[in-house]
Amino acid sequence: AEAVRRNIGFMSCNTGIYDRMTAREMVEYFGRLYGIPEDKLQLRIEELFKILQMNEFRDRLGSKMSTGMKQKVSIARTIVHDPPVIIFDEPTSGLDVLVARNVLQTIEALKQQGKCIIFSTHIMREVEKLCDRIAVIHRGRIVDAGTLPELADRHDQPDVEELFFDLIQKRDDELDEAVTA
Repeated sequence: AEAVRRNIGFMSCNTGIYDRMTAREMVEYFGRLYGIPEDKLQLRIEELFKILQMNEFRDRLGSKMSTGMKQKVSIARTIVHDPPVIIFDEPTSGLDVLVARNVLQTIEALKQQGKCIIFSTHIMREVEKLCDRIAVIHRGRIVDAGTLPELADRHDQPDVEELFFDLIQKRDDELDEAVTA
């Protein structure tokens, strides 16, 4: 279990920022939990705070942070140990447009570094911009999966949003037929 945790970063839709810790203390705390040596941890924190544009609130308590600030701290603590696999659950939920864009650019940069990104969202535009492969999940089951062109060809839909609604409707119709049969 420990080896798995070292290779995965998980960011839930709940930021879970401690009210009595500063942004820096939070990221530092998680870095220590992962056993990052102190000298490397301090360099990593500086790198992350620069990338995520967090220096202006590095010493602000969690209770005094905006939603966007909390989201950035949550991302920093998720990737402080530089995991090869990162799971983002609704990372832009509740963010203003500028912060959401910065978060998406950060995720794109992680993807370009060769990280395996598992990205969960209800915002279809984000799917179109970031995802190489898509899985549509409904009622806990994968309805279909593939690249966007593969799914568009298979289901003859013009965009991700229409594809999503079409797949969900078809799945619901199948479930209704199974119940009445």
